[in-house]
Amino acid sequence: MITLKTPAQMAKMREAGVIVAAMLDACRAAVRPGITTAELDRIAGEILRKAGAQSSFLGYYGYPATICTSVNEEIVHGIPSPKRRLREGDIVGIDAGAIVEGWHADAAVTVPVGRISDEAAKLIRITEEALRVGITKAVLGNRIGDIGAAIQELAERNGYSVVRNYVGHGIGRAMHEEPQVPNYRPGHGQANPPISEGLCLAIEPMVNVGGPETRTLADRWTVVTADAALSAHFEHTLACTAGGPLVLTAAGKGAAVAA
Repeated sequence: MITLKTPAQMAKMREAGVIVAAMLDACRAAVRPGITTAELDRIAGEILRKAGAQSSFLGYYGYPATICTSVNEEIVHGIPSPKRRLREGDIVGIDAGAIVEGWHADAAVTVPVGRISDEAAKLIRITEEALRVGITKAVLGNRIGDIGAAIQELAERNGYSVVRNYVGHGIGRAMHEEPQVPNYRPGHGQANPPISEGLCLAIEPMVNVGGPETRTLADRWTVVTADAALSAHFEHTLACTAGGPLVLTAAGKGAAVAA
């Protein structure tokens, strides 16, 4: 069931979103060759602790960390580890979520580690642009499928594929709510609900250099590209309003940021 949020509820999600943005900013600033993904998790956890918020991820179906750190061919859900040390030329996706008074916000960025290849830099740029394009389609009168169609078109026009096994989602009292928000044009018979005022979404393009196929590692969390090609991931939580989409996980305190 899709639930619509009131302005007061969106304001609580914005409080959580500010914390998520701070977590990602702190992790982004710390990324360098030699740092471990466990250290990034510690940094994000310290931001949460100081803010008096909870992690959306820690303990979720047994997930063991505060954030997800997905390196190179890892698409999503990579588990931070003291054994995983970032290297020059890597790219790392950092996914974070926070809960304030029961309300969630969720966002992700992909960050270069030192100097990276032109191919990796382009992938990051196009995936972030895909997120921006998707957000612009989250307007009243459109449907959920308009978001995914725009993301897919941009990715494929640049020679990339979008992941189909994992999608964006509604968000609010739970981290994952209805509706699902695919990063591709929905097929015949797939749900394609209208975008209504008060709908809150986490839009999160996952874009691959190679094919869209995925597999899950033995840890039962880390999702990788089946062909071991690079993948990038960006995400924002936003609220759909009569005035247009408001980004709840944008950096900076105060009101949500209009897309």
